Amino acid sequence: MSTLRTLVHDEATAALPRLTPAEAAVVRRELAELAAGELGGELFEQMRKLAAAVPGRLYDDSAHVLLRMHEIAGSGNLQSNLSSLSTVRACFDLGLVGGDTPPAELVVGRGHIAPAFYAEHYVRGAFPFAPLTTLHRGGLTGVVHRDLGFGNTMRYSLGVGVHQAVGLAWELRRRGDGRKVVCLAGDGELQEGSAFEALRFAHEADLDNLVLVVDANGKGIEPLAKPVSRDYLAAYLGRVAETDGTDDDAVRDSLESLLAAPGRAALVCRTLKGAHSFRPPSAAGATGRPSFSQTTGPLLADRLRRTKRQAAVFTADMAARFGFKDHLPYVNTGLAETLSVGLTLSLPDPTLKVVATDGMYYMDSLSMLTEATTGARNLLVLAGKSHGQWGGAHNAVNLLGGLLNTRVYEPVTAAEFQACLDRLDREPGTAHVVSAVDAKFEPPLTDCSDDLDGAVWVTPPAPGRSGTAVVTFGYAGVLVSEANADLGVPHLHCAALEPRLPPETVALLAGVERLLTVEYNGVQGGFGERLRSRHLLDAEVHGIRTDILTCAHAQQLRRHGMAPDQLRALLGAAPGASEDEEVRGAAASA
Repeated sequence: MSTLRTLVHDEATAALPRLTPAEAAVVRRELAELAAGELGGELFEQMRKLAAAVPGRLYDDSAHVLLRMHEIAGSGNLQSNLSSLSTVRACFDLGLVGGDTPPAELVVGRGHIAPAFYAEHYVRGAFPFAPLTTLHRGGLTGVVHRDLGFGNTMRYSLGVGVHQAVGLAWELRRRGDGRKVVCLAGDGELQEGSAFEALRFAHEADLDNLVLVVDANGKGIEPLAKPVSRDYLAAYLGRVAETDGTDDDAVRDSLESLLAAPGRAALVCRTLKGAHSFRPPSAAGATGRPSFSQTTGPLLADRLRRTKRQAAVFTADMAARFGFKDHLPYVNTGLAETLSVGLTLSLPDPTLKVVATDGMYYMDSLSMLTEATTGARNLLVLAGKSHGQWGGAHNAVNLLGGLLNTRVYEPVTAAEFQACLDRLDREPGTAHVVSAVDAKFEPPLTDCSDDLDGAVWVTPPAPGRSGTAVVTFGYAGVLVSEANADLGVPHLHCAALEPRLPPETVALLAGVERLLTVEYNGVQGGFGERLRSRHLLDAEVHGIRTDILTCAHAQQLRRHGMAPDQLRALLGAAPGASEDEEVRGAAASA
């Protein structure tokens, strides 16, 4: 477990130029207090102790604190947090948060509203200000975590909170504990198939100790097609109450009443939500290079116009992620990612079936993906990726590459993306998973579009040279190219997770003194390890070895040892240097 000082010191110090003079003064006092000696206890207790050591509040309105947190971070889900703020305040008022003996257990299924709890903790004197400046920058996580005062941790699936709440309600009743479980959820979250399963079980197990609180704002990332069904909730939970979710008193009184009454129930809080993602005013009207994933919609639309091909496009609230809007007709299935895949199963063979999802979402639909890859033809899975791995839990890294009848690619140019579609046309019985990275970069001049399953030399080997060579997969090739700009290390780029290299290329790689593989990907069973096992190459594998980190893309690169300057140090190391000496050292020093 991290101490509070190691969690916030560097990021809070870096945030000082973005703070007001009053905020900066408080942060310096808090950092000085941390430097004077370690605070004892768990992380949440350290927060309380630091807040007590530097008393006084800069702000007394948690809504304003939320705004400042997002302005300082430069990103986040401000509107989602504001939408649930009255519910969060009610949880504090009723003792569900912060007390030693809460009247009921609280499960925050709407996990990305963690900042609303941080803000409320701050105005009530339980949190210092310095950690608030680290949101989304390697300090405070944007989603709930046990270390930060929550009863549960959530990382990958929005629907998991309902499961956690139902499981806890079942366990409390089994132990004879009369307390109820309150679960905070969103109407978009309830679209997940897993949430349906959990509520059905609560009904069939006759759990009488569950209160589901729904933030009904009519939006996920996109607007919902219809409001949450009161009849559906009543069928499984019995009593359903509705209230104005923007009225602190109304939410508190309604929740208190349901906690006091016997039986399970739902409280629907009608709220409002603006834009899903926060953008600071300075960036509100800014235009610039789109991320690579945002280019896939226009590229796909142009191809469909040229080929007059019939397509069915399904996405789990990810249309903006892939640039579909104003370019490509699509069906939004909300957060029901399993449904997005399942809808493709019985469509006509010639139809191009496009499933656009998040690098984490598809981990929830692997069983349906297995069904689709063995039964559907012309299946294209667009897998948005921002955290460096193939999404989801660390032990499932690259599992998609192991599915039957599946090929995995990570294109970095428009030509490589079109080559993926060309290959799908030639081989419609193989599902094509295309990782589309959420990063903005200048496409390289050299790519694998002429041989998608092969490789291309970005920097060709010099005759007679046998020092270091590097082989990259996908986006890592862009990063290594920048790092290698004036080093001249022979660099082989691949767009396929499992490239098919000709014998002469394998022989050349086998003959170098030091061979590196680099992937912006989890390495367990990934590109480098597959290359080693397929061709028996003695390669050092460099990529992401830890779970996803809760920070922005630029920080992700550095914390995983993937920033260009770190890769430059890696490439420039002496032949034969061990990974522990060079790679780990570069990442640790960062």
